[in-house]
Amino acid sequence: MEYILMFIAAVFVNNIVLAQFLGICPFLGVSQRVSTALGMAGAVTFVITLATIVTFIVQKTVLDPFQIGFMQTIAFILIIAALVQMVEIILKKVSPSLYQALGVFLPLITTNCTVLGVAIMVIQKEYNLMQSVVFAASTALGFGLALVIFAGIREQLALADIPKGMKGAPVSLITAGILAMAFMGFSGIV
Repeated sequence: MEYILMFIAAVFVNNIVLAQFLGICPFLGVSQRVSTALGMAGAVTFVITLATIVTFIVQKTVLDPFQIGFMQTIAFILIIAALVQMVEIILKKVSPSLYQALGVFLPLITTNCTVLGVAIMVIQKEYNLMQSVVFAASTALGFGLALVIFAGIREQLALADIPKGMKGAPVSLITAGILAMAFMGFSGIV
């Protein structure tokens, strides 16, 4: 039951993008087409989950025992950068079309504060490894859900008759704000 509540809280109530405002850059940058958003959501889910596992192990086996916790941010950034490079190489070999669709946004996962934020949050919340994995995967799915919903809305907005001054970034930001308020409706569930 604990893991189900953690899942619901991470996906809906404390959505990493819409409630905690981490990962806004890829949220706005990759959300113009649902297909690209789905690819980005999959890549981010994989990277967040894997990065959380690796950073958790590094924290518990290297940083804590040697009392070098002050190196946490640097170590985590290096680990995340290496994992993103690995994902990029794998995508290039396995799915060249997805690699091309993601284009410049794939390297942006390296600097996506969502990945680093989740890795640090599981340490701060003192989760064990299983809780960390559930939290990371749930948070990544919440990120993906918000990204895909926003991309779908933006695809529909592209077909709508919007006043000239509202086209582009203004209507996107207003839509993101309304989506965040909609997700606030889930507060109180958990």
